[in-house]
Amino acid sequence: MINRKNVARMAGAGAAATIAMGLFSTGAANADTFVPLPGGEITQTLSDGTVVTVRLVGESANINPSMGATPVHRNAWVSGSAQVELSGDKAKGGKIYPGYVVGCQVNISGGGVKGGADAGIDWEGQSPSVGASTGGELSLGPGEAKSFYILDRESADDFGSESHSSNNKFKGTSGSVTWADQTIGLSGCGGYAQARAFVKVKVETDNVSSSVTLWGQPFSIG
Repeated sequence: MINRKNVARMAGAGAAATIAMGLFSTGAANADTFVPLPGGEITQTLSDGTVVTVRLVGESANINPSMGATPVHRNAWVSGSAQVELSGDKAKGGKIYPGYVVGCQVNISGGGVKGGADAGIDWEGQSPSVGASTGGELSLGPGEAKSFYILDRESADDFGSESHSSNNKFKGTSGSVTWADQTIGLSGCGGYAQARAFVKVKVETDNVSSSVTLWGQPFSIG
């Protein structure tokens, strides 16, 4: 079995946190393919004049096309950093939700399904529809796509019970989340498969509550 250490570092304005997400080591019989990715940047101006800039930097993927020695199993380890900047005197902070969408025989760069009906998905124009709240272990058939958040922050709620969140909250005008070797495990897909990063940011100001989503470049996972 391949195990690797997976650490996500999250930094907000004046705060930092570290999350451990798993372990892995590379076996000699499994040749991985390293894929550097370009990341991206998007800037949007909210109705009250606040300018929101979201960046995806240092993005990469390490692909192992056949876990379990069968063509329906794939595995990838992904890394990157999401950075958010707000400009304007009304900015109060926000929440960063990094994640990935994974598709089996579906073109996640612009919609459509090979070998099936058109999915009609406009990936650039909509927020991700999350099929699994957190964790990258997915089972997909042809023409299916699911999204997941990579963060799973555990804390106690106001009543002392265990609470989980899939975002990093920041105050003020900047925040960031960094992840290293987050696992994407895919089973059940006999055709080609793709994955794509996204960064969803919820922004709060004195007058506006809004969301901005940045999409990364799709990449093959076998």
